[in-house]
Amino acid sequence: MKQKLFAICLVLFLTFGLVTGVSAQAYYFSLDKEVVNVFWNSDGTMMLDYQITFSNSSGGHVIDMVDVGAPNSNFSNVSAYVNGSPLSISSEFLGEGGSGFSVDMGSYAIQPGQNGTLHVVIGTVEGVIHKDDNDEAYASAVFSPSWFGPQYVYGVTDLTVIYHMPPGVQPSEPRWHAAPDGFPSEPQTGIDEQGRVMYTWSNPAASGSTQYLFGASFPQSYVPETAIVTAPPFDLTGLIEGLIGNMFNILCCGFFAFMFVGMPIITAVQGNKRKMQYLPPKVSIEGHGIKRGLTAVEAAILMEEPLDKVMTMILFGVVKKGVAEVVTREPLQLKSIGDRAKTELHEYETHFMEAFDEKDIKERRKGLETMTVSLVRAVSEKMKGFSRKETIEYYKRIMETAWAQVQKANTPEMQMAFFDQQLEWTMLDREYDDRSRRVFHGPVFVPMWWGSYDPTYRSRPTSGGISSPLQGQRSGSGSLPGADFAASVVGGVQTFSQKVIGNVSTFTEKITGVTNPPPKPTSSGRSGGGRSSGGCACACACAGCACACAGGGR
Repeated sequence: MKQKLFAICLVLFLTFGLVTGVSAQAYYFSLDKEVVNVFWNSDGTMMLDYQITFSNSSGGHVIDMVDVGAPNSNFSNVSAYVNGSPLSISSEFLGEGGSGFSVDMGSYAIQPGQNGTLHVVIGTVEGVIHKDDNDEAYASAVFSPSWFGPQYVYGVTDLTVIYHMPPGVQPSEPRWHAAPDGFPSEPQTGIDEQGRVMYTWSNPAASGSTQYLFGASFPQSYVPETAIVTAPPFDLTGLIEGLIGNMFNILCCGFFAFMFVGMPIITAVQGNKRKMQYLPPKVSIEGHGIKRGLTAVEAAILMEEPLDKVMTMILFGVVKKGVAEVVTREPLQLKSIGDRAKTELHEYETHFMEAFDEKDIKERRKGLETMTVSLVRAVSEKMKGFSRKETIEYYKRIMETAWAQVQKANTPEMQMAFFDQQLEWTMLDREYDDRSRRVFHGPVFVPMWWGSYDPTYRSRPTSGGISSPLQGQRSGSGSLPGADFAASVVGGVQTFSQKVIGNVSTFTEKITGVTNPPPKPTSSGRSGGGRSSGGCACACACAGCACACAGGGR
């Protein structure tokens, strides 16, 4: 009996010891914090800088090796540190689905119940920038930071991913993609110590065993064309052979294919329309009541009027206030006059004048982009809690009232007096060009400031060869044929379109990319398989992706 009892106890002891020994061999830790700085370089390569903090469980295996994923196999110049001391790098990678390496923690291995921070730098990664699927002029940069298998990691992770755009990219140019679940819809923006534009995504309660995809796009001109990964060449012969071999299936499916022919066309039209919608979607979330007190320029932004017209409205404003004078119309050159500091200018008017202080046309255009982004955001802020629909109708009524006053005036002098007062409001009219030509059909007595807007009028002789009273000064009055006056007003808009901001669609698209960036799918294609010990499954097979498969087995 004693021998049986001893045998049973021995078996239980050995079994318990075996289970304990097996469990002690399993990696089990929390990924407390992960900070990844992603540098997109001017040569089209990527540099990654990881700071990863682990807390090993009391019963877990010592963290002696750490798997770190890489976007692809074209990486080099890898280094790792703990407290500034270098560690060894091994090509052995147990991560699932993708490329990577292992870091040998050596004497800095994290013991059960302890924590530690690993610093990893991947100096160069090639082949990570693709063409943007939505804009041929832009490049797409998508990245997924390292994560670990759910059997190894527990708890939440304070995850931060920081994009550093290529040198020279301006704040108004890049566009962020749709954020992963659990992260704010818009990243924090800023400028790093090198003057590079930054996008920062943070989530203090992320999962250390989940793949998150982050993306942004920027103009292709900032990286070499050869660095942009392109789709394989089109195989016409293979296509023809495939069509012949599958002719029967093609005919059977022809009806269904016909139903979907129009979809790409509709999508393209909607896409172009979407680029012109520079107001952020939150303005369309209906509140209650009318937002009064907007200026005509701000009302134009609310109505999403063409930006060349908005620019012309601002130009009229600064000229009427006596702080600017048009020197030449083509190209448009302004001369600062008067005292800006003593003139009550709106913030957008001040930024407008500052942009025209720039002599270089590119710098001027960037200044106007910055001004417009600020103006759109200001209008968006003012509209919080108010109804956009009701507010637009309110300002349309103001516009119609302004036109009615001008049209009902009994004399040319009265007509121009009303027009002078209501000029910017009348420009809210979508048919402003045609309407101004219809209204001003007789002689027009121009306002006193007109000579500062139209340089040709300052030296224009009146009938009988007598010089206009406005010649060389800002006071007085004179007359013009109505058609000439209307053409001059409309020509101001065309001047902005052609000579200042360039292509209106391109200019507006840049603004939209900042104030109302389109959501962009962050992944497509198939998930890759791999060893059960890892947690990486790269899901980027599209032409607009450059995913970093970075699952760790340990």
